[in-house]
Amino acid sequence: MVLGRVVHYAVDAVLLSTVIAGVRRSSGFAPDANLISDPSFRSVAERFLGVGETVFDMIQGTAVNSSYFRRDSSSQR
Repeated sequence: MVLGRVVHYAVDAVLLSTVIAGVRRSSGFAPDANLISDPSFRSVAERFLGVGETVFDMIQGTAVNSSYFRRDSSSQR
């Protein structure tokens, strides 16, 4: 029961971090970890955001190489 709850929170944290990575990639806006004064908390925040970047890169790579996805010509910049 407790293990299931911990896994659920971990997955939620990874999803949140991935959404933040997507926002950063699409808009250029990202949280500023340098505003965190405690070096330990800053390190945790940077790792948290790094996990999202990694997951986002894996999802993007899968989509680019998949036949189930195609580039939408109306959304190209």
